[in-house]
Amino acid sequence: MFGPFTSIEDVPSRYLFMHIVARRARKLQGGARPLVPPSSRKSTRIAQQEAMKGLLDYSWTNASGAEAEAEGGAEPK
Repeated sequence: MFGPFTSIEDVPSRYLFMHIVARRARKLQGGARPLVPPSSRKSTRIAQQEAMKGLLDYSWTNASGAEAEAEGGAEPK
């Protein structure tokens, strides 16, 4: 879960916040139903409201981090 937050200053990573909001906004534009009663017709604003209320699930995968774990776990020869 991401949130809930009382203001944008509470968000630990604004880059991550905007990434999550942008992905959700694309889904809303594609026809997904809003998770909150919309106070705006703009999908980005609706997605921001959903993120601020903590309604969006996300997973963050880092391919380079996974490669580093795989390399680091090997026994030296």
